[in-house]
Amino acid sequence: MSHPFDDALDRLGLTLPAAPAPAANYVPFVIAGGMLYVSGQISQSGGALIRGRLGADMDVEAGAAAARACALSILAQARAACGGDFGRIARLVKLTGFVASTPEFIDQPKVINGASDLFVAVMGEVGRHARSAVSAPSLPLGVAVEIEAIFELA
Repeated sequence: MSHPFDDALDRLGLTLPAAPAPAANYVPFVIAGGMLYVSGQISQSGGALIRGRLGADMDVEAGAAAARACALSILAQARAACGGDFGRIARLVKLTGFVASTPEFIDQPKVINGASDLFVAVMGEVGRHARSAVSAPSLPLGVAVEIEAIFELA
């Protein structure tokens, strides 16, 4: 039997990637105290990194698409952490989004909306979350966006 999150992904025509392996000396997620902490997921799609800097060579729409790709990787990590059972997730608590951008770029929240909108579309009300959206002069491997997440487990 599928979970409503899986049904929403199907309805939206989305497929989760394989949960990406860590790029350095850390684990992709930690479960502690009834919470699931998902390490920062960098923007990538189909195995290719989504690189760029907002305000230089990337516009808000492209940045939001990069954030959406991060959200799909976060969902893939969350499903892996829960042994394939989305039913273990009670809610998304918080996102922290990092946007590679120029000093003049001020639309970080619009970029991270790409992820926030996806979580609400897939998870409904339990996908509404607290959030930070901050600028960084550069991100690992030259990616445009990196997002980490905290979920409450059922």
